[in-house]
Amino acid sequence: MADTATLEARLEEAETALHQLALGQQVTVVGYDGHRTEFAPGDESRLRRYIATLRRQLGRQVGRGSHRVIF
Repeated sequence: MADTATLEARLEEAETALHQLALGQQVTVVGYDGHRTEFAPGDESRLRRYIATLRRQLGRQVGRGSHRVIF
């Protein structure tokens, strides 16, 4: 596993890529350690999973969605 600074940098880049996709950019490129990955609007769920993975590696809470109250 990469060090914390590397994971933080990857997370920031991935969150920026997600923001760019939300703004309607056609293709967003994320690069790290000599790798390059392109995300298109149809890949939003894949990018969200990548962000969740990075957050888990950093020990951050990953959202589980809303909780339903049952009476």
